[in-house]
Amino acid sequence: MAPKGFPAMPDVPGVLVAGAACGLKRTRSPDLFLAELDAGTSIAGVFTRSRCFSAPVAWCRKVLPRERARAIIVNSGNANAFTGRAGDRTVMRTVKAAAKIFNSPEKEIFVASTGIIGEPLPPGYVASKLPDIKKRLTPRAWAMAAKAIMTTDTFAKGATRQAMIDGVPVVINGIAKGSGMIAPDMATMLSFIFTDATIPAPVLQKLLVRATSRSFNSITVDSDTSTSDTVLLCATGKGEPHRKVCSSSDRHLRDFRKKLEDLMQELARQIVRDGEGASKFVTIQISGGASEKAARRIGLAVANSPLVKTAIAGGDANWGRVVMAVGKTGEKVDRDLLSISMGGIPIARKGEIIKGYDEKPVAAHLKGSEIMLEIDVGVGRGCSTVWTCDLTHDYITINADYRS
Repeated sequence: MAPKGFPAMPDVPGVLVAGAACGLKRTRSPDLFLAELDAGTSIAGVFTRSRCFSAPVAWCRKVLPRERARAIIVNSGNANAFTGRAGDRTVMRTVKAAAKIFNSPEKEIFVASTGIIGEPLPPGYVASKLPDIKKRLTPRAWAMAAKAIMTTDTFAKGATRQAMIDGVPVVINGIAKGSGMIAPDMATMLSFIFTDATIPAPVLQKLLVRATSRSFNSITVDSDTSTSDTVLLCATGKGEPHRKVCSSSDRHLRDFRKKLEDLMQELARQIVRDGEGASKFVTIQISGGASEKAARRIGLAVANSPLVKTAIAGGDANWGRVVMAVGKTGEKVDRDLLSISMGGIPIARKGEIIKGYDEKPVAAHLKGSEIMLEIDVGVGRGCSTVWTCDLTHDYITINADYRS
């Protein structure tokens, strides 16, 4: 279910990127990503809501209020999570080294890590690799950058969009990683998004939170939330001058909002398509919810149900499992108005199976790799779309062997 290839991504003025192997992965594949950002770059971020958050997440939360960024350093192969004070020391050694290299305040250096939990890194290991990877910085190394943040991913994930702000074109580029331990708040996922637009950090933060709720917080592979989830959105202000942005609701920002959300949804869908052991990509559309949030919770309950996911994996048109998952959420649902379709084929309407229902076309739909579930819960106008994948034997194999 992977894309045909990594997209051709244009330069983002004010951004240089690099990816390289620094020896953290046994496979000797790329495992260190570096982005250098021009002075004055504004930044926004959202992070995991896990109470067992990593040392890099703690640092990023601490410095985000400064609203400026000069560099982002990301390693894969080691999550630097549940590593106690040793993890904090590793972060600080990395930050201090980067601040010196880029002649930057320490609070403008952002870090992230992904990989095995609970194994301390030598404090100066990543810091010692920075001088060499700095030499590799270019405006075009997006594919290598995306490869450097992968763990169990089977393909590098990237997306690009051009947006207009009051008639002026701006670029948005994004990379992401994620394959397993994927659930909202946010997942074992990292994403780094860059634009040459001039947007103040408070506005950028509102845009990111809104788009995250409709993208990275609307996907699930296995219902597990990670220690390390980080999404950073950077605006360098180095593109063509455009009308001043004062609020996230500015009318001249409408196309940027739309393109940012579209890019983040594409990255989120790529993560689901790369779900560990996945053979089917599942879109779940919920309508009739009490609110958008309620609809999303219902959709995620269906998407996270092992019974639903295994039925889809086996091509079993067992729509009763969908009814079960909808009912367990605690959200408002009208049992007697509930309607369900699969692949556009109506199965149940207004609380009961459709007269003369034929399961054969539904079963045929479930044999494909693109599955559609439509559910109306009959209580309001709230709508949401959630993306997930099936649950196969390969998921067990991948995770049983993860550390070996």
